[in-house]
Amino acid sequence: MFEIRVICKPDDADRISQTLATAFDTGPARQYPTRDGKRTRLYFTAEHRLQPSTVDAVKEQ
Repeated sequence: MFEIRVICKPDDADRISQTLATAFDTGPARQYPTRDGKRTRLYFTAEHRLQPSTVDAVKEQ
């Protein structure tokens, strides 16, 4: 498990959240304004996605 932090424009937050959720197994984003109030900080707890063959092997154990 690892954490991803992204600082972006508020309008990009949804697109970034969706893109990271596609690439990793993520929890819900924690969202906070930056100190200057012009951007958004997104924090995700994530895990690498298992390849289908790896998932099948784990299920068989």
